[in-house]
Amino acid sequence: MLNNWVVAPTCLPLVLRRCHTCASERFRANGKFRVNANHKLIDAWLLVLCTGCGETAKLTVLERRNVRSVRPELLDRMHANDLGLAAELLQDPVLRRRNHIALDWSGAWRLDTGGSDHLDREVIDISVRFAAPIPVRPVRLVAEGCGLSRAEVERLVAEGKVVSAVRLNGKLSSDFTFTLKR
Repeated sequence: MLNNWVVAPTCLPLVLRRCHTCASERFRANGKFRVNANHKLIDAWLLVLCTGCGETAKLTVLERRNVRSVRPELLDRMHANDLGLAAELLQDPVLRRRNHIALDWSGAWRLDTGGSDHLDREVIDISVRFAAPIPVRPVRLVAEGCGLSRAEVERLVAEGKVVSAVRLNGKLSSDFTFTLKR
C-alpha cells in the first residue's frame, strides 16, 4: 500500500539579499506591492522588509511595461496585496535571477504524513509530493516522517534498506517515491 506524504509551505520563505543599511542578509516578504504608472508605462515591485533594521527593499516585478500588456487580473491581485501572488512570484526563477536573490526555506514548510499508523510495517512504500518547489534533503524527510535520526536513515540508505529512484543525499524539490525495509 502506497502512503502519501506532502511537503507544504507554512509561510513565505525569507529572501536572501544584502541590506544596504545594516548589512543583514535576510528580508521578510509580507505580500505588499507597490505599483506606479507613468502615462502608458507601469512599474511594479514586491516590497520586502529587512529582518535586522526593518528597511524596505523593492524586488522588481514589472519594469517600464505598457499597461495594456499586463493582464488586468494580475494588476488587481497586486493592488489587493495578494499573499498568494507574492508566493508565486518568489518561486519564479526569472524574478529571482533579475533581482539577484535566493530563498531561505528553513522553518517555512511542514511535512504532512497522514498519521503514523504505517510505521510498524516491515516494508513501507511512500510517495512524497511537493506542494511548492521547496528544496529539502530527502534524507531529512525520511527521518522526520519515520521518527528516525538522519544518521540512522543514512545508515539504512547505505545498507540498501531505503531505496529510491532519486539520489537521497542531495537537495530535491520535486516529487519522488521511496521504499523503507525494516
